[in-house]
Amino acid sequence: MKTYLPKINVDERKWHVVDAEDIVLGRLATQVADVLRGKNKPTYTPHLDAGDFVVVINAEKVKLTGKKEDQKTYMSYSGWFGGERYRSVPEVRESHPDRLILHAVKGMLPKNRLGRKLLTKLKVYRGTEHPHDAQQPEPMKIDQK
Repeated sequence: MKTYLPKINVDERKWHVVDAEDIVLGRLATQVADVLRGKNKPTYTPHLDAGDFVVVINAEKVKLTGKKEDQKTYMSYSGWFGGERYRSVPEVRESHPDRLILHAVKGMLPKNRLGRKLLTKLKVYRGTEHPHDAQQPEPMKIDQK
């Protein structure tokens, strides 16, 4: 049996816009990652980039459940001795709220060249304004089971 290889036409990719206000971060990230990979399409192929672009607005208003707002930390390492740095969720939300969503979605994508390529199709913005109106993004519904 041969592997089905769909014709991936870059011009046919759609743009979706998601309002992250009062949506749980994990549920948002899983559904965004599926659209980036193309799992919502019948032509899904695991080793190809067949997904769409996603624009997330209101990144600073995303919701975390339980005690994650107080206890979750994000670690970064500069590469130098003593270069580890830990930041809490309120610190990240204040300075770079887009990194909350980028970090969550990145963890749900493949850890290889394909995953890095898919992550470039995710655009996250603070507030309701974004520069992608020319692409005519369609609103995307997030299931909050």
